[in-house]
Parts: sequence; structure tokens; C-alpha cells
Amino acid sequence: MRHYRFWLATILVTAVIAAWLSLPNNPGIRLDLNGDGVYEINREIRVVQGLDLQGGSRVLLQAAPGTSYDDTTMEQARLNVERRVNGLGVTEAVVQRQEGGRIIVELPGVQEQAVAFDAIKSTGLLEFVDFSNVSPGQYAEGACILTTEQVARAEARLAEGQQPPALTEYTCPAQDPTAEPEPALLNNGQPFRTIMTGSGLADAAATIEGQIGTRWAVNFVLRSGGEGVDRFIEYVGSHANQPMAIVLDGRLLSYPTIQPDLAASARAGTMDGGIITGNFTREEAQVLAAQLKYGALPIPLDIIAFDTIGPSLGEISVQRSIRAGIIGVTTVLLFMLIYYRVPGIAADLALLLFVVVNFALFKFIPVTLSLPAITGFLISIGTAVDGNILIFERIKEELRVGRGMERAIEAGFNRAWIAIRDSNLSTIIICFILYFFGSAFGASAVRGFAITLGLGLAINLFTAVLATRVFLHTIVSLSGDVLRRRPKLLGV
Repeated sequence: MRHYRFWLATILVTAVIAAWLSLPNNPGIRLDLNGDGVYEINREIRVVQGLDLQGGSRVLLQAAPGTSYDDTTMEQARLNVERRVNGLGVTEAVVQRQEGGRIIVELPGVQEQAVAFDAIKSTGLLEFVDFSNVSPGQYAEGACILTTEQVARAEARLAEGQQPPALTEYTCPAQDPTAEPEPALLNNGQPFRTIMTGSGLADAAATIEGQIGTRWAVNFVLRSGGEGVDRFIEYVGSHANQPMAIVLDGRLLSYPTIQPDLAASARAGTMDGGIITGNFTREEAQVLAAQLKYGALPIPLDIIAFDTIGPSLGEISVQRSIRAGIIGVTTVLLFMLIYYRVPGIAADLALLLFVVVNFALFKFIPVTLSLPAITGFLISIGTAVDGNILIFERIKEELRVGRGMERAIEAGFNRAWIAIRDSNLSTIIICFILYFFGSAFGASAVRGFAITLGLGLAINLFTAVLATRVFLHTIVSLSGDVLRRRPKLLGV
């Protein structure tokens, strides 16, 4: 009995945590692990809806005119765009190739045109630039800066026999996609010297900094042996208390002062990374980190169409789907209670636990809830009840042949376990196949169905077997001799 008391306590703790995670408007998880006011864990917990439920954006890209490409180049471009989108936390985005050098991108929940454009199209050319001769306030953040790396890249793209443009003719893309490009600013008539580009970075991630955890920044890690890394470390070590510009696609992000401790670390040879600061919002920091982490696009892509699309199901369809799910679950709960009686109570408790744990994980992972994903979840509820039916019918057979109640319950669970395990595992294998099928061909709806169904089957092995077993033993122990005198309460 002590063994079941331990599992009962574990199940109750799991139920409480899952119920808290399932609450609407959950503030998320924010833990101060160091006691210094800096949040080391900052997870927002919310329901992520798919494109068919909440709408979003659809962007059509095409290789720039005159660009040569092949299947390998277009596939690499597609993968880079997909990695950037996933780096933003956009779950279940669709990135697919089309004929004629086109790529279509669907972004659930992304309504802002600027966010979609920055995440998809920007080349992500990051440069650390020598700003040692620049006075504070001389250049504002967002200014268009001409660097030696920009000039070198422009010259490399020119066809043979052509001359690069004059320095005064270089421009940066306008921050407003509808505006004209802006002329680049020079450093006393010459480009600013580039110390290192983003190719010297091994990793990048958006993070929160500051004592109150409200400023967003981007942490980066240097690539050992990367191009320009040694020059970068040498520059940092010799320019303490002097500014270094951080430039992305010709735009000045910031030019923070090199701190003496960082310069000392560079001189000692222990520097392996740093942090990019600026007036970033959360979305801007995530966009920048994704661009740096997943590299530049192999070919220039033009955005030829952008649409903001609404939910294809509509609010009425969503409400009807939810209502149908509630009716179905309620019907199953009543059937188990009426037909199996006391064991049905244990099964209903386990089924409610199954639903709460699933929904909590949907919010915590998070899992994008599209209509196919919801369908997979409802099917997993049916498999959970199916496992309980196998167990209870086994228990009834054991009671009919004269076994004692405790022995009949144990025998029913033990003998039904093999069938439940094999059936669930075989379906989970199918879910893996569906998931990778969706990954290969961009069929995100298939992936959503596979994720929710597979997750439900895995949780079912915990709730339909262990939780139901513990609940049933607890009810039997609390009932005394009532169930032994009245076997009809067990459905016999």
C-alpha cells in the first residue's frame, strides 16, 4: 500500500502542476536563480494557434532577376529561411519551394510586415567596425554606414569588365520597404574598416540583460579559428574604453564602449564571446539572433507578394469544433461511469488527468494547435479509453473465475499491459513517420497531427495504466468490504 501512496502523491503533484500550466493568461515561468535580480529562466506559457485558427502572413519570394541558381542553391535558400523563421519561435511555419525560383512562406501569428520581411529576406551581414576615431553622438543608431566589407562584396558581385560604383553612390536598403534606399555615410571620405564579419560567430541567442531583466540583447560566441576572429580579439585587447561599431546590413545597430575587463580577457587569450546591446524589442533581438545564427542567404531573394490572411476556419467553426470535443469527452466519461461503475470512476479521473497534462504540455513546449493537431489530440483520447476498456474487461474475467479482488485487479493490469504497450508503440512509430514526412515536404498539417497524437499516446501509457491502477487501488482500499460484498459495483 505504501508503494501506491507514493505514486498517488506523485500523480497529485503532476495534476497540480499541469492544472497551473493550463490556466488561461498564465504569466509564465520566471526564476531568479542567482539571487541578483537577473532572470535566468524566462518562459512565456501560452496557447500557440496555427494559421487556420489565428491567421498570419503569407510571403512569396523569388530569386532576384539575373541571379543564377540550381536546385541545390534554392534548397539551401529554403532551409536558411526555414531556420530563421523557426529561430523566431514561429511554430509550424510552412516554407516550400515552387517552380521558377520561388519560395512561399506562411507565418502563423505574424501580422507585421516589417517583422516578416526582416526575418526572411535580410542577408544578415554582421560587421564589427573600427569606430575608434568617432566621437560620441556623431552617428545615430540606424544610420546607413559604408564599410570595407560592403565594398568588397559589391565588387565581388560585379560582372567582369564593370567598375564598382563610386563611394558616394553606395546605399543601404531603406528601413521602410516602400521608401527609396538611403545613401551610405563615409568615414572622412573612406569606408569604415571592418574588423570581423558574422562568419566569425559560432552561435547567437536573444537574451534579457539588466538588473530588472527588461533590456533585450544578443549574446554571441566566437568561432574558434573563424575568419577575422584573431584580428577581432587583438582589436578588443588594444582598444579598451573605445567604441566599436556593430553594423548589420549597413545599418548601425550600436557602438558600445569596449569594457576594460573584456579587453583584459582578450589580451589574456580567454575571450570567447560577447554581447550585442541596443534598444531592442524582444522580436528585434530574436530576428537578429536568427539572422546571425543561420547565416546569409546563398542568393538574393525579392519579395514579390505579401498577404495578411485571416483564419480559414473562422470563429464559428472553431467554437463548433471545441463544442464537439467537449460533447465527445463528456459522452466517454458517462459511458465509462455507467458501464464500468467503480472502475469507471478511476478511468474518468485518469482521463481528466490525461486531458490536463496534454494541454499543459501543448502550452509549455509549445505545440501549434491547428485543426489537424486538435484532431490528433481527440483521437489520442479515444486510445486512452480503449486501454482502460481492455484492463477492465480483463479484471472482470479474473473476478468471474473466482480470484480475489486485489489479485484480479493486478492480473487485469498485468495481462492487458502487453496489448496496450504494443498497440500504442506501433501507432507512435506511425506518428514518427508522419512527422518526418511533413518535415521533408513542408506538410505542416501532417506534422501537427503526428505531434499531438504521438504525445497523447505517450502520456496514455502513464495515465491509462499507472494512474488508473493507483486510483482503483485507492478506491478499493477506502471502500473496505463494500466492493467485495457487491461485485456488481465492479461491473461484474
